[in-house]
Amino acid sequence: AVAIGATVLSGLVTIYYDVPRQMATEFRSYGANVLLLSEDDFLLRENIEEVKNLIPDSKLVGLTPFRYEQAKIATHTFSTVGIDFDSITKTSPYWYILGSMPKTEGELIIGNTVSQITSLSSGDNFTLTGLDKNGNIFTKEFLISGVLQTGGSEEECIYLSLKESEDLFKNSFFDVAEISISASSSELESIVENISQNVKGVKMRIVKRLSSSEGSVLTKLQALVFIVTLVVLLLTMVCVATTMMAVVAERRKEIGLKKSLGASNKSIVSEFLGEGLFLGAGGGALGVLLGFVFAELVSRNVFMRSVSFEVFLIPITIFTSIVITGLACLIPVRSATYIDPALVLKGE
Repeated sequence: AVAIGATVLSGLVTIYYDVPRQMATEFRSYGANVLLLSEDDFLLRENIEEVKNLIPDSKLVGLTPFRYEQAKIATHTFSTVGIDFDSITKTSPYWYILGSMPKTEGELIIGNTVSQITSLSSGDNFTLTGLDKNGNIFTKEFLISGVLQTGGSEEECIYLSLKESEDLFKNSFFDVAEISISASSSELESIVENISQNVKGVKMRIVKRLSSSEGSVLTKLQALVFIVTLVVLLLTMVCVATTMMAVVAERRKEIGLKKSLGASNKSIVSEFLGEGLFLGAGGGALGVLLGFVFAELVSRNVFMRSVSFEVFLIPITIFTSIVITGLACLIPVRSATYIDPALVLKGE
């Protein structure tokens, strides 16, 4: 009973502490949770580097700056977006590309809406026409490496590399940057506040629909784990108390004989309580190992990821098991002191 209780306790507490990390990682698949904007008109490369340096490497999932311009395919005008194709896979992992990401210069991807309007698809060539910031007309032929499908407004744009966007439009500024940070709501707010205070000329906006949903789900999961843990500990106490009552009942004659030979109530209590606490410590130690296995199985089946072993759970689980066992043994052990040797040894 103690080993099973300790296993569930250790496993659920491991999940309780690991859930924020798992949930943060899981929610990052829905996109960036922070937007970086300029207080003026444009973001400078220096602004983005300053912001990036203030985010801990262990928390930063990805940072993608965006540069928006207008260009034409034949007679149709579309928004072109200059991005870093390597970082966009980190900040927007939900992007589905029918084809592949651009690998060399002269390749780009188009949104599904653009594909439908122009009748272009992956593997086709076309000529992009536009005006640079100096008013000069440019034309360049591109190969479509893939078609973007998200079901959102992203499908209405053309995506090319930042370098090619800068070469064509003669513009080295950025309009906005998306940042994906793996952190709890409080940690995220702290990071954003720190950046706002130390980097001039930028505005940080937390994507509330993501951060609030993440916080709400996390709070409910942790509350559920906490309640289940309490219920399991109570059931463990009941099992231990019931078992100890049976042990005392089975050993009534032994207790009566000891008392008739001069054993004190204190020595009787010490014997049974010591036995219970020893079994509690052993069950707790076994529960630590089995609890990690339990937490690993749950995490792999729910989050498809491994949990990290928390060393502090070893003394906490063993100590809790000893306390639970000790409390559960109090009533049964106390009943042992009421045994009358004359009654239990009658006829012996």
